[in-house]
Amino acid sequence: MHPSILIVDDEQAIRQSLGGVLSDEGFEVSVASNGYEALQIIDELAPDLVLLDIWMQGIDGIETLKEIKKNHPHIQVILISGHGNVETAVKATKLGAYDLIEKPLTVDKVVVTINNALNFRRLEEENRYLRKKTIEKHSITGTSPLILALKKQIAQAAPSDASILITGENGTGKELVARTIHHMSNRAEHPLVDINCAAIPDHLIESELFGHEKGTVPGTVGKKVGKIELATNGTLFFDEIGDMSLSTQAKILRVLQEKTFHRMGGSRTLSVNFRVIAATNKQLPEEISKGNFREDLYYRVNVIPVEVPALRERSEDIPLLVETFLKENADQGHCEPKQMAPEALELLKAAPWPGNVRELKNLVERLSIMVKNDIIKASDLPVSYNPGICPPCAAIQTPALPMGTLEEARRIFEEAFIREQLVRHNQDLEKAAAAMGLSVDDLRKRTETQVPRATGEG
Repeated sequence: MHPSILIVDDEQAIRQSLGGVLSDEGFEVSVASNGYEALQIIDELAPDLVLLDIWMQGIDGIETLKEIKKNHPHIQVILISGHGNVETAVKATKLGAYDLIEKPLTVDKVVVTINNALNFRRLEEENRYLRKKTIEKHSITGTSPLILALKKQIAQAAPSDASILITGENGTGKELVARTIHHMSNRAEHPLVDINCAAIPDHLIESELFGHEKGTVPGTVGKKVGKIELATNGTLFFDEIGDMSLSTQAKILRVLQEKTFHRMGGSRTLSVNFRVIAATNKQLPEEISKGNFREDLYYRVNVIPVEVPALRERSEDIPLLVETFLKENADQGHCEPKQMAPEALELLKAAPWPGNVRELKNLVERLSIMVKNDIIKASDLPVSYNPGICPPCAAIQTPALPMGTLEEARRIFEEAFIREQLVRHNQDLEKAAAAMGLSVDDLRKRTETQVPRATGEG
């Protein structure tokens, strides 16, 4: 498909000559004699590029450019001027024009400028596509009221430059929220630099944050650029900021207030421009009262508070999360995704999930690997997620082992283990035997001699 170009000029001779040349070059050409006509054609045809004369009757090229960019920001516009000057070119560029070329026009210059503008448009489209895919990849899964409210809050907060404090239990997805905010922000084209405040030793964190000059830090070679500097024009994410030491908090607060810093061992003042997102699983007001966190830093980072709900508070999202994780595991293994039986999903929805979404993801990954059938049943779930999985064994599992011989203790354990495996596999001897590494005959003998006796004791 050939690129489409709209030529807007009040001189018929220019429209005809330029249109003929561009048609010969393989472009689809349409023409307009003034700004009003051009805007109507753009609304109808949405061309890839507009060649727009500046000096026209009615609305001039600059006003027409403003309208084009307001309603069709992704259309490339090249301005044509017979009286070009630096001031006009700067103004046109600020308004979104790709370039300005002067009359008299030469075929080579026009074609080269058009092709450059179209290549730039393609790059913009690719970036928009990749950004959209990145946002989708890091999107927060769920349709519960709590998650819908969280998504709305993220969409409102992301375009601003205000500092954000994300709170929530371990495993709820605070880092995912931070990445989503960054990718939806005006800084998405620049880096998201994360600092795990709990993982970096206190004696190294200053070098990690501020960098150092050559010879400043023993055991290092050359100069190091710190994470604050790397985050210039992007986002600096302090993960688990509640674990940051008081001395480091004071230094970070100074950077946030002054927007300047020095590398370790350096005298040059470096200016920085970044957005701050912080996350913690701690109650920072309590940490402030204990003297573990600076109140002034808290108010600096907590301009927009965002709370990520625990999984148990949004259990209706569990089926969708399970489906998502099963598909992810299948994609990694290049196979069809397994399914979770409804009764298994109900058990998962009732679980307390102290580890939240991270715990659920790990469980689903384990089940995807270990369960050989296409459907994961309730009996496939670990006992901690299925308390009723082995009621006959309960009496054997709870009491302490006898104070007798090792053989007696081994017998008690073996009886409970066999009974649990039989329940797990719906009394299917062949599957239970395979799971335990026994032959069917061996398992049958053990069940005939051991299990009935254990039942009598229960």
